[in-house]
Amino acid sequence: MDSCFVKVSAGCPVTNVADIDFNVKNIMECIDIAVHQNSKLIVFPELCITSYTCADLFFQRNLIEQTVKGLEKLCHYSKKTDILIAVGAPITFNDKLYNCAVIIKDGDILGVVPKSYLPNNDEFYEKRWFVEGREITDKILNLYFQKNIPFGTDLIFCAENLKFGFEICEDLYTPIPPSSHLCTGGANIIGNLSASNEIVNRAEYIESLVKSQSARCTCAYVYSSAGVYESTTDLVFGGHLMISEKGTLMEQNDRFQRKNQIISQIIDVDKLNNARLKNFDLQQPINLSDYRNIEFTYQSRKIVDFDRYIDKHPFIPSDADQRESRCKEIFNIQTAALAKRLEHTGMKRVILGISGGLDSTLALLVAIKTFDMLEYTRKNILCVTMPGFGTSDKTYANAVNLCKNLQTDFREINIVKSCIQHFKDIGHSPDIHDTTYENVQARERTQILMDIANKEKALLIGTGDLSELALGWATYNGDHMSMYSVNCSVPKTLVRYLVEYVCEHQVQPQISKTLKDILNTPVSPELLPNDKANDEISQKTEELIGPYELHDFFLYHLVRQNSAPEKVFFLACHGFKDQYSPDVIRKWLNFFIKRFFTQQFKRSAVPDGPKIGTVSLSPRGNWKMPSDASFKCWLLK
Repeated sequence: MDSCFVKVSAGCPVTNVADIDFNVKNIMECIDIAVHQNSKLIVFPELCITSYTCADLFFQRNLIEQTVKGLEKLCHYSKKTDILIAVGAPITFNDKLYNCAVIIKDGDILGVVPKSYLPNNDEFYEKRWFVEGREITDKILNLYFQKNIPFGTDLIFCAENLKFGFEICEDLYTPIPPSSHLCTGGANIIGNLSASNEIVNRAEYIESLVKSQSARCTCAYVYSSAGVYESTTDLVFGGHLMISEKGTLMEQNDRFQRKNQIISQIIDVDKLNNARLKNFDLQQPINLSDYRNIEFTYQSRKIVDFDRYIDKHPFIPSDADQRESRCKEIFNIQTAALAKRLEHTGMKRVILGISGGLDSTLALLVAIKTFDMLEYTRKNILCVTMPGFGTSDKTYANAVNLCKNLQTDFREINIVKSCIQHFKDIGHSPDIHDTTYENVQARERTQILMDIANKEKALLIGTGDLSELALGWATYNGDHMSMYSVNCSVPKTLVRYLVEYVCEHQVQPQISKTLKDILNTPVSPELLPNDKANDEISQKTEELIGPYELHDFFLYHLVRQNSAPEKVFFLACHGFKDQYSPDVIRKWLNFFIKRFFTQQFKRSAVPDGPKIGTVSLSPRGNWKMPSDASFKCWLLK
């Protein structure tokens, strides 16, 4: 797994203006901390060798010469480390002064990247001292201690699947930042050496830029800005440090620290590279000869302490406010979809099978919201409960109470007699509780719903969710079929939160009480006979197929992230280490893989339904897969 991840750092050293020896000493101390944390990249602030606020001292030959000597010290020091170092320094080239990122590894300067765009307004006067470097490519720089150093904005530093690009402060603010071109050329980790002074709201603005650029470019973005020991003649610097990955801010510091500071984070490089396989904007035709790949190696990529946060429930926002906002948005998508289908077909009636379980409850709540929005009477929502061999008194009562309290047209049709007759017709003993026994019930229910839909000129709404589609946990041409499926892109773990959302916002106590009881009921298709004495559900889905939270985790990482099964197993073992043993995770992951592959034929024939999130298994949209593909290469040994 080491090749999938890399730890990176952003550092802000304590500096004295124009005191190069002091600055280099603190840069070295920051490097030591990063190396101890097992980082393979550290990005320092803009012009940190000298300090950013040297002003006209940049014209002093002594400062420039001392800068080169400081770089020599850093190169010598780097020989005992295994980390890529990016420091800011003023560098002369062809008798012109450039604001540069100097990239150091194993005792050598691998390359020098000049700043492309220089700010020259308000409090910034960089064009007074420096020359813009955006047109410089394919050049060579010579210093007294090292010759033939690649110099230009066309440099990408490569170590296996890691490709580092660098830009400097103002470069990020431009309409098309240099990092956009670097990422098109293959860079997947961008470092920004910055010196942005603190004014009200600027930190929030820069944070939005960093997150946005890492999202647009499908990259990791490591940002380091100058700290409080810059000159305060007119400005104050806060030492802002950030690490973002594909639009998510993974780590940032508390600004205005008065000591050497480091932040570090593990980047999922495999996730970035997999995402790029489907990101055609990053596959635009380019001339790869425009970029110079500077190859280097690490002694080791091993991550000693894997401390990256693994979200066990990737479909569910952990923040309560964000979760509530997400639930509201999902309901809006579902209701907008159903409303359009009703208006297009001219139908003002829908029909649902209501079991007293979570999925049918969510579908009903979507129908209620849609009918209220369209100002249709709720009496045109036909709710049919169809008790069978395994229906418990609890789920039956919840189905009845929910439908009646929501003022729908509620109907009850017991399917026991018709199923027994069907067993006779096909020569199956009702005492054999096999797949046939279960599927006869599911198909009988669907037949009833379809026929009533025809009779009443109603649209049959499907209730199955995304997790059931992934596992093929549905009876083909039974509950698998409907006329429109509102839950088809909602994973099981998220269904619960959507019902909870309505429960918390439902003003009628009786409805909230019923919803709470449904939330506390085990997930079950109720197709096998129960213990009637105790009214206990005997067929509990998660005991048969495994925990849905694991399956949703597998689904997200296998389909959304295109991760290899070994990586999914690795992540699951870390994320669920306090809940499930590796053996249990391995068992259910292999189960998921087998079901996912062998049940594709069901997904190839699913009804229409709205896409809700980033994972959809519709054969007409996100997921196109042969029904007879082999799963053997995906199984864990």
